[in-house]
Amino acid sequence: MGAPTENSSNGFSPEITLGKLRKMAAQVILLGKFLLRLLDAALVFVTNSLAGILGSSSMRRHFHLMLSALVLFGPLLNFWVSKYSIFSNGNHVLYRKFLKSTWGWTCVFSGSFILLLSISARHPPSLLLRHLSRMGVVGLLWWCCRRLLTLLEDASGTCYEPVTPSQDIQGPASSVQPLLLLHEEQTRASCLSANMVWRGHEVSQDVLVVSLCCLLLVEEMSVFGLHLAQAKALQRSPGAPLRFIFLLCVLLLAVWMFLLVCLLAYFPKFPSQHLGGALGYLVWRGLYQGWFRLKASPGLPVEGRFTTEEPQ
Repeated sequence: MGAPTENSSNGFSPEITLGKLRKMAAQVILLGKFLLRLLDAALVFVTNSLAGILGSSSMRRHFHLMLSALVLFGPLLNFWVSKYSIFSNGNHVLYRKFLKSTWGWTCVFSGSFILLLSISARHPPSLLLRHLSRMGVVGLLWWCCRRLLTLLEDASGTCYEPVTPSQDIQGPASSVQPLLLLHEEQTRASCLSANMVWRGHEVSQDVLVVSLCCLLLVEEMSVFGLHLAQAKALQRSPGAPLRFIFLLCVLLLAVWMFLLVCLLAYFPKFPSQHLGGALGYLVWRGLYQGWFRLKASPGLPVEGRFTTEEPQ
């Protein structure tokens, strides 16, 4: 009789403690399930809305016009932006982490979207490889454009070294306009790395690749709305991973658009940025509006993916 009384007086009851722990665990599990359902509902609503916007005919017809207008008039924003903004610093993390690897980010996210979309739609591997080959074609063409533009810049430009005031023999006039010593057989990259001055014709490769990636993402993601409609007709669920990677692709598109605005507003270069945007548009036009419409090509994003199959 003494032992139970002593345990009760100390407030220790193993049976009650275990029961409370089980109840708390059940409540935590219920709360977790509720939060997961809430997040899933939010994911479904957001992705359905974005799929409807990106898949609309007006978006596909006019996005390239909006992008062209942005490249054309974007440098005018330089009159309103502040030179003390964090985005006016060329070493900002936005430029260091994304600008030099724009195509890499786009290839990974869009390729993942194509892969999960094909798995969700139960496509054969041959069709999956055909759609993934578009990324390879665009990547190869971008690499060729970059190499060609680099060669043209090196051939058409000249490297100069500013004369220091101690080397000046013409008096104080050079403080206004310093003389330049010519350096032959220098590439643009080696000239700039040596802190010298490069003068020549240039096409902005940054604006080219960012514009091309924006157009590519819109083309590839525009089929998600059709996939949702077919999955609903066939009583299938696209799955949360596919919706999540689609949302990441949309966020990446927003990052590229913001990056393009920053390049045009804070670092305007006329006409090199306009030439880069025009070349990016021509690459997209030649592929998605030209070659990909032919039979002997990887095909458009919508090709071979959607059927009129009825649910069983």
